[in-house]
Amino acid sequence: MPKVAVYDMNGSQVDEIELSDAVFGIEPHAAVLHDAVVMQLASMRRGTHAVKNRAAVRGGGRKPWRQKGTGRARHGSIRSPLWVGGGVVFGPKPRSYAYKLPKKVRRLAMKSALSSKVKNDELIVLDDLKMEQPKTREMVKVLGNLKVDRKALVVSSTYDENVALSARNIPGVKFVQAEGLNVYDILNHDKLILTRDAVARVEEVWGR
Repeated sequence: MPKVAVYDMNGSQVDEIELSDAVFGIEPHAAVLHDAVVMQLASMRRGTHAVKNRAAVRGGGRKPWRQKGTGRARHGSIRSPLWVGGGVVFGPKPRSYAYKLPKKVRRLAMKSALSSKVKNDELIVLDDLKMEQPKTREMVKVLGNLKVDRKALVVSSTYDENVALSARNIPGVKFVQAEGLNVYDILNHDKLILTRDAVARVEEVWGR
């Protein structure tokens, strides 16, 4: 079982915690991680792109010239795709890019992401994270005590509005509830900060 130190908000080590091998101790699967990130990025796409085909473009109700006798090519509408200002052939239409990976693949991806943070010494466990009022300055101080100077994902077992409001204005820092933890966010941040309760919740959900 991997062991990591537990710190308080002042950056002092107060304990050690053993992490579940099934969640934090597997060999990260790079291909599955890639598939999971691509799936999440695809699901984030708005898919609102659209073009007009020859039926939707304005004008072109009249045949531009008669069929025969002019010496010119036959045309039925100036809004044909062959004309400047005409409709677009097979252009994009609004659609959803979202898709899902198999459940076992998603679980393996999450465990791989968590294990990669432990393997690369990028996981920090906090004994507790509480704030009496929303203060960005206080959150910056906590991150400084933990020697976190880059992008960080802060995870708590429950939603704490004071912590969320304190973290949201710090560039590169994101706060999520344990249930909202996902592969893309884990890999997109340099440090993963979990409270002790969040560790227990993650092991409960993903260790089954």
